[in-house]
Amino acid sequence: MRFAALFLLSIVTDPAKTGLDPARLKQIPIRMKAFVDEGKAAGIVTLVARHGQIAALDASGYTDIETKQPLRTDAIFQLHSMTKPVVCMAAMLLAEEGKLGLNDAVEKHLPEFRGMSVLDKKDNSLHKPARPINIRDLMTHTSGLPLNPPAGIKELHGALHKTLAEVALVYSQQPLEFEPGSKWQYSNAGIAVLARIIEMRAGMPFEKYLHARVFQPLGMNDTYIYPPKEKFHRMPTAYILKDGKPLKYTSDPLGEGAMKFRVGAKYPLPEGGLYSTASDLFILYQMMLNKGTYNGVRILSPASVETMTQVHTGQLPASGAGMGHGLGWAVVRDAQAAWPLMSVGTYGHGGRYGTYCFIDPKKDMMGIFLIHREGGSEERIAFTEMAYAAALD
Repeated sequence: MRFAALFLLSIVTDPAKTGLDPARLKQIPIRMKAFVDEGKAAGIVTLVARHGQIAALDASGYTDIETKQPLRTDAIFQLHSMTKPVVCMAAMLLAEEGKLGLNDAVEKHLPEFRGMSVLDKKDNSLHKPARPINIRDLMTHTSGLPLNPPAGIKELHGALHKTLAEVALVYSQQPLEFEPGSKWQYSNAGIAVLARIIEMRAGMPFEKYLHARVFQPLGMNDTYIYPPKEKFHRMPTAYILKDGKPLKYTSDPLGEGAMKFRVGAKYPLPEGGLYSTASDLFILYQMMLNKGTYNGVRILSPASVETMTQVHTGQLPASGAGMGHGLGWAVVRDAQAAWPLMSVGTYGHGGRYGTYCFIDPKKDMMGIFLIHREGGSEERIAFTEMAYAAALD
């Protein structure tokens, strides 16, 4: 397999050549720093790119409020649910190799899912679903699997104390919350089950498959499920917004608790376990904009990219007003109802600690917003609107 050459990403000296207004781009870090100065955020990294080039990459504020250590653009952030589209990329790789099909029943690959039932919430009765859940259901959040772990492993997202195989087995014994395909309901469980299928079909642990087939070939050298100790210092302090102020998130084991660096973890947290930088994410998302290739290395086929970024949920309410869902991605189907400045077909994803990305194929543009603070979205909205306002055509 050919790997991407190692090189330092550069920022264009004249952003206007990318069709972006330099003066407006310069206002983004100023506005982000204002949020920091107002005491609403500790630090924020932003990236705007167009036509395959980074037009602006900025760090505003601090890696830690208490020490006032300046935040750097190469800070490594917990992405949380921005991980989900990457898991779906791995599934598409296996589909391209003929090792699974999007319409395959989950039970074909994980026999423990045979004989599942649907819970009728009106009378708490159980009945056989009209059809089994399939892999596409897992990727579009239409499987009927729950949002979060049930009783018995409810502490999973903090303790990370079970293997992916053990977690999938527990989910297989839970009733579905609705008929597969009939409703959209965000599901961490569905992505966890998808990751288990990936490692079964790949013949290696889920996180090693991601590294071998996506991160390493692309030269994403700061992206991990389990970050190495020598890079712990590059991860900003995690905060939670309380009464309009960021407080150190010591109550969350994944924040400033025992599992911040995943030391001793058994569970790879496929629904939200990735760590990465703005520069590494640029590479990944540019690969998507390039229809599957980056720096001479092909990861996905054009057909896979197109399939992932189409709306698969029809008119089902999904991911907010004006949004539909693709395979791992939230997709704009009605820009006026969703984000008026965005093009229809723009796709992206957010994460629990406030991280966010948008990828706009029609404008050949992307934006990346990284923060380590749960609660609030004012900064993310401001960044997105300012990035789009910088587009000159």
